[in-house]
Amino acid sequence: MFQLDLIAPIGDLLGRQAAKAATKIAYQDATRGVTYGDLQHRTRNLAGHLADNGVQSGDCVAILLPNSVNWVESCFGIVRAGGIAVPISIEASESEILYRLTDAKCRAVITTAAIATTVRTIAATAKIDLLVVPTGPAEEGDASFDNWSQSPAPAPARDPLDIDATAFIVYTSGTTGQPKGVQLSLRNLLWVTAACWSPILGLNDQDKLLSPLPLYHSYALNLTVISILATGASIHLMEKYSTREAVDLLGSGDFTIFPAVPTIFHYLLDTARNGQVTLPGIRACVTAGAIMAGTANAEFEANFGVPLLDGYGITETATMVTMNSATGGRIMGSCGLPIHGLAVRIVDPVTLKDCAPGEEGELIVRGPSVMAGYLNKPEETAKALRDGWYHSGDLACADANGFLTITGRIKELIIRGGQNIAPAEIEEVVQTLDIVLDCAVVGLPHAHLGEVPGLFIIPRDKEFDEAVVIDHCRAHLSSYKVPQVIHIVTEIPRTGSGKIIRYKLRELVS
Repeated sequence: MFQLDLIAPIGDLLGRQAAKAATKIAYQDATRGVTYGDLQHRTRNLAGHLADNGVQSGDCVAILLPNSVNWVESCFGIVRAGGIAVPISIEASESEILYRLTDAKCRAVITTAAIATTVRTIAATAKIDLLVVPTGPAEEGDASFDNWSQSPAPAPARDPLDIDATAFIVYTSGTTGQPKGVQLSLRNLLWVTAACWSPILGLNDQDKLLSPLPLYHSYALNLTVISILATGASIHLMEKYSTREAVDLLGSGDFTIFPAVPTIFHYLLDTARNGQVTLPGIRACVTAGAIMAGTANAEFEANFGVPLLDGYGITETATMVTMNSATGGRIMGSCGLPIHGLAVRIVDPVTLKDCAPGEEGELIVRGPSVMAGYLNKPEETAKALRDGWYHSGDLACADANGFLTITGRIKELIIRGGQNIAPAEIEEVVQTLDIVLDCAVVGLPHAHLGEVPGLFIIPRDKEFDEAVVIDHCRAHLSSYKVPQVIHIVTEIPRTGSGKIIRYKLRELVS
């Protein structure tokens, strides 16, 4: 059931949870945890110090930190100061950091002491007036996350009440071009909490999540940061994913929900084949960020006896557009039904006419979670947002009951002699082979056909036979979809949300 009361300003949500459960651990990492009571005080202090040091309402403040309690406190502190939080990957290159700092015109950045020097050099070289706030101890009077979060500030937290103003700028993965800054409000994000995570996943104050998701992605920002606060749940944040660490933590029985991306569930399945892996206490796993093959989903549930709920989300819609529920009907390989309040259509990309059930077309969506637009990119915003509808660029089809299945990206389609091939269809077939650990398909140039499917594989072991893969594809795919060439690789490049970065694979053979 949709929960309207979950949509509120950050300051109000913090006050609500602190009054209800002040001593409860809200967020935890490998080194420390913070209670809801302390979270309210520490983020109020940080917000006041940011305001006292020149951060104005509407100013952008970057977060350049690993997954941690510090990251979460920085996020809430920035928003409570009236600023706009700009998450940046801790693994970003100097050029990637510079692009985001300049594109968003960041006034300040909260980062680690180790990276602070690099950031100052970047800012000085680019002649950016940037307040750098490092974590760790500092001299009295110096900007310091630790000092600021622990001590009251002369300026109060502004605690803005306008939940429709831009509060976050989340950069897209940039798998096909220059990353775009997606402007999201609290209403955008909390709508998904109220319409998806709370009523469909059943997220509540009795839940404790374990999450390896990178916080600079919208999936994690929405579910593992904002929604934890709104529902009063608690979470353990892994700094980065490690199968061994995940297996140990999941086996403890301390957790009820495990959100991840398809690649991680493949790794857990692979580990389960070679030894005992148990998920005591886990009532649900969630996958999003990339396509999860129905066969892999079914195998996971058969192995672990835990529902693995697949959903479809986009940064531009503050994540979830559709979601499967553990109760009621589910179709393996489908990403479920549209969440409350969102209108979803599948249309012909050229004519924009609605497709019949079973027909493939572009997925477009309208509703309260849709972004305001791309930062500093009016032409791309106008192309993506038309008459209130966000055009996703994703190909999908729906059955007669409305269950959606994502079939690929318009730009990723391989056109072989005039015939369209979706890479995901080939990948799902190949992933059913035990000799394949991971794979990806891209279109490779061909002198006569234009493009042909090229298959990149990480073998499970040294005893790998390409002929087995080709024969398997011939048995399960139309002849024109069978890969023309196989390349053995040691890694499939992916974004933090699990999407395959296909152009990097093309570069390997160009």
